[in-house]
Amino acid sequence: MRAFLTWILLLIAVPAVAQEPVAPGGYRWLEEGPFAGPLYMVISVERQMVHVYDGDRLVGIASVSTGMKGHRTPTGEFSVLQKREWHRSNIYSNAPMPFMQRLTWDGIALHAGHNPGHPASHGCIRLPYAFARKLFGMTEVGTLVSVTSDRLSPALMVDALVAGDPGSAVVTFAPQAPVVLAQRDEIPAAAPMLEVDPGIFRLRLIRR
Repeated sequence: MRAFLTWILLLIAVPAVAQEPVAPGGYRWLEEGPFAGPLYMVISVERQMVHVYDGDRLVGIASVSTGMKGHRTPTGEFSVLQKREWHRSNIYSNAPMPFMQRLTWDGIALHAGHNPGHPASHGCIRLPYAFARKLFGMTEVGTLVSVTSDRLSPALMVDALVAGDPGSAVVTFAPQAPVVLAQRDEIPAAAPMLEVDPGIFRLRLIRR
């Protein structure tokens, strides 16, 4: 029988400056690096925003433009499959897609483009040009991208067999932050205390 997957939400304290509104087409880098990683992104379709994390630190935020009605951007867990600094769409009239980072082989990608602050693309996630250019230089094939309905905080997906073992545990990025444990069909009555080497967690993030 296939085990259900359990979400453990890692609630990280977000700097006050990151909670200030970002104008359509706007972005903000909270740190300049160098970054130790793992680097990953969380994109909220409802909020039309991306958060870029370096390990436990929120290092960048930006306005995005996701898919409009009839071309909704899919939600889920993705990784960068391909990167091309100068790319043109194979589907939509050879449209330019600078700093393209492919998330699916059927046409969904991150790239620089018109960014009005509301859904306006054919499914891709458009980023402000300067933000897309810098982000392109920071990522690599395999960088994780979580596309959610509303969430901008990071989450780690753990198999229920691990979470159900009283001797197992998973560490959050921020030890002082609460951990919310939720299973697909139910919330366990007693969530295990989690304590795993961060090096193992980093490896899972990179290779998932």
